[in-house]
Amino acid sequence: MGVFEIRIKTSARIEAKNITGEVMGVVRGKTGSLLHVYTPHTTCGLIINEDADPDVMRDILDALERVVPADYPYKHAEGNSDAHIKSVITGCSVTIPYSDKAAILGTWQGIFLMEFDGPRERKIIVNLL
Repeated sequence: MGVFEIRIKTSARIEAKNITGEVMGVVRGKTGSLLHVYTPHTTCGLIINEDADPDVMRDILDALERVVPADYPYKHAEGNSDAHIKSVITGCSVTIPYSDKAAILGTWQGIFLMEFDGPRERKIIVNLL
């Protein structure tokens, strides 16, 4: 049990970065029953989805861009309104059952940091309850 912090560097304005290994690395061997992963940023998100075929993440990113285009005339002056909206759609946390010192993810599932305003260094808070 405990709270852990990890830092993730992204390399593009928009990317889906698989952070499953980093998250599991900080809780490996520890006991608990629930794993909560959270990011305190407003222009990125966290999701769980397929990590076997990278085309799935490309399709998700493409769909988010169609729904929330970067070039729409938003009112927010910083020029990253699309990132804020995409973050709202994806959410800023995921919760995963945890048993026998491991997260219970499906066979094809991974945890992804969804970067919408990079490249940046992002803080991820991992809480094992």
